Amino acid sequence: MGKGLSRSQIDTLLQAMQNGDLPLASAVPNAGGAKRYDFRRPNKLSNEQLRTLQMIHDNFSRLLTSFLSAYLGASVQVRMAGVEQMTYEDFILSLPLPTLVNVFTMEPLKGSAVMETNMNFTLPIIDLLCGGQGDLLPEKRELTELELQVLRRLHSRILEHLQYSWSDIEEIAPQLEAMDTNPQFNQAVSPNETVAVISLHTLVNGHEGALTICLPYLLLEPVASRLSARHWFSAPQDSALAAEQQAQLDALLGRVPVELQAFWGRTRLLVREFIGLQPGDVITLQRMVGEDLELRIAGGSELRGQPGLVGRKLAIQITEVL
Repeated sequence: MGKGLSRSQIDTLLQAMQNGDLPLASAVPNAGGAKRYDFRRPNKLSNEQLRTLQMIHDNFSRLLTSFLSAYLGASVQVRMAGVEQMTYEDFILSLPLPTLVNVFTMEPLKGSAVMETNMNFTLPIIDLLCGGQGDLLPEKRELTELELQVLRRLHSRILEHLQYSWSDIEEIAPQLEAMDTNPQFNQAVSPNETVAVISLHTLVNGHEGALTICLPYLLLEPVASRLSARHWFSAPQDSALAAEQQAQLDALLGRVPVELQAFWGRTRLLVREFIGLQPGDVITLQRMVGEDLELRIAGGSELRGQPGLVGRKLAIQITEVL
């Protein structure tokens, strides 16, 4: 380490600066590389945590592209634009007027978050849902109560895909709480609170728009330690965790009802033969006695089996999986 300045040298430098003999920039080493830092608005999220949020919502954008294209029956593209942190006040001031602001929760995480969709994204979707071609009106306008009700259902479905995207970090249950077209009236978060702003670029039938998600730091704080690339990539490799998740998945799928149909056989009848059928008539089927029956699960031919009884209940013993 180099030797520091003596008291007399410091006094000489200060005197030279006061007299104008020494420019301020030359007295401050590396002045060109200094960065402004506002201690009233500290950055609470690291670059690594912001990158993890970007990966989460990059997956969300792909899920949303598939869902909206199928739901609307039109060409829809959603892609990640970027992630940054700012104060909630700066976020609100950056939004256009009018726009659609959706306040939602992410239980078990505490607090509220915001999803904003601008009119270039919202109006073509309304036109599609009402049977139009997805056109964008030349003038932006306020949304009617009926349009808000239609969008409430759609945005609730959008938040379901946010749940899937966050599943590796936290099992959340997003719930839409309120909708407003004027962001200035929205007080879901304290103005000076640090927030992570995730910007998504949208393209609906050729019309460019934007979807923005605002996540306050107070909401992210309980899972901040898991917002790291190491956790993101190592979680699927944990065999114990994977086995537990598989067991949970098996348990959930085990409770899903499915329709099983067993076909005893087929035959061909003329219309007059079908009309003349009486109780007690025998119909010859195209299947031999003892031959396996065809089984269909949810309409698809998947199995073959033999009929029988279990106690007093009819049953099928599976003999072959096709």
